[in-house]
Parts: sequence; C-alpha cells; structure tokens
Amino acid sequence: MLRIDCPWCGPRDETEFRCGGELAPVRPEPFDRVDAATWRDHLFVRANTCGPHAERWLHVYGCRRWFSVFRDTRTHVIAATGPLDLPPASVVSS
Repeated sequence: MLRIDCPWCGPRDETEFRCGGELAPVRPEPFDRVDAATWRDHLFVRANTCGPHAERWLHVYGCRRWFSVFRDTRTHVIAATGPLDLPPASVVSS
C-alpha cells in the first residue's frame, strides 16, 4: 500500500485517496473554437508513462482537496507532492 503525503493533512494510506489522472492535460480553449478531434484527444488520449509521472490526486476521506503527486509508475515511489497551483519544477525541487 502506498503512503501518500497530503500537503494539508500529512502522510495517509492510499485508500483515503483517488487518482484523477495525468497532471499535464490542460483544457483546450476557447470552447466554441475547439474541434471534435481535439476534445477527443483531451478527454481520452493519455501518455501512459512508464517511469516518472505527474498526477493529480483527491484526498477523498480527508481534506477533500486536489493536489499533485510526482510518482514513478514502475516502482510507485513518490518523489514529491504539492498543491495543484505550483508548477511541477517547484514541487519536485522542494
């Protein structure tokens, strides 16, 4: 079982959290000018990275806040966690 360090609640068991997928996808804008293929790619196409990966997680049974997790998908070792509004470099370097 993973121990995930919530930025607000501290280390907790993985069962308290839900993974929300990749951190990288940014919603295509403006909405009225985005074609169907772009929306399809945004919603369904993922990198499926093998190795270091940035994800967003929700602390369901705690503070109920979203945050970022930088984890190696091969070993499940978590390198860093932090608020979603921080750029990845500042979370990893902290």
